[in-house]
Amino acid sequence: MSKTIALVDDDRNILTSISMALEREGFKVQTYIDGESALVGLSRNPPDLAVVDIKMPKMDGEELLKRIKKKMSIPIIFLTSKDEEVDELLSLKLGADDFIKKSGGFSIKVLIERIRVQLRKVSNPIEEIKSLITHGKLKLDPNQLECEWGGKALPEKLTTTEFSIVRELAKRPGVIKERAHLMDIAYKENTDIEDRTIDSHIKRIRKKFKKVDEKFSSIETRYGSGYRWNVS
Repeated sequence: MSKTIALVDDDRNILTSISMALEREGFKVQTYIDGESALVGLSRNPPDLAVVDIKMPKMDGEELLKRIKKKMSIPIIFLTSKDEEVDELLSLKLGADDFIKKSGGFSIKVLIERIRVQLRKVSNPIEEIKSLITHGKLKLDPNQLECEWGGKALPEKLTTTEFSIVRELAKRPGVIKERAHLMDIAYKENTDIEDRTIDSHIKRIRKKFKKVDEKFSSIETRYGSGYRWNVS
């Protein structure tokens, strides 16, 4: 079945070019020129993934992402307009699963591959479909992308990328996972991701768990090595 991709950008030229490319690849496409119309459309007809520009009129990408996350759990890829580091970190801080820069030789082919990577995570390939992962207070359901701590669902859901990281750490408690390994798990074919990206994801993951348990400390930083799920 064809996957549906929502595109949200106030630049009609970008909407047209990306839409045509996605349709050639067999995707169904929804397009929106501002955040307000996108929120209404996505609520009525949830897509499988959304590509969202950060800077838009009426409702910017930041606010749109917050509202989308309250209504549904879908991968979000941000389009950033600058080559500055702050845009990359902002994308992750807001909870986006990935980001791509529109400036500096924007490649639609790269965007499409990033979309495929995120969709593969959600579709749970056969080799990744497993029974519930439980360890202490943690309960992970890979099939539903649901996470509980101490019997309570996290108030703010993990993104698909964050879920992949938690699952990788929790399936072998006490084993140190290097940043490079976690990047391979979270981003697979994307080789442009840097170490600080994983650090940003870990920071967000900890904050989400601490909304349920202020004393959460199960993700341990091993300086110079990586991270591990604390067995204590």
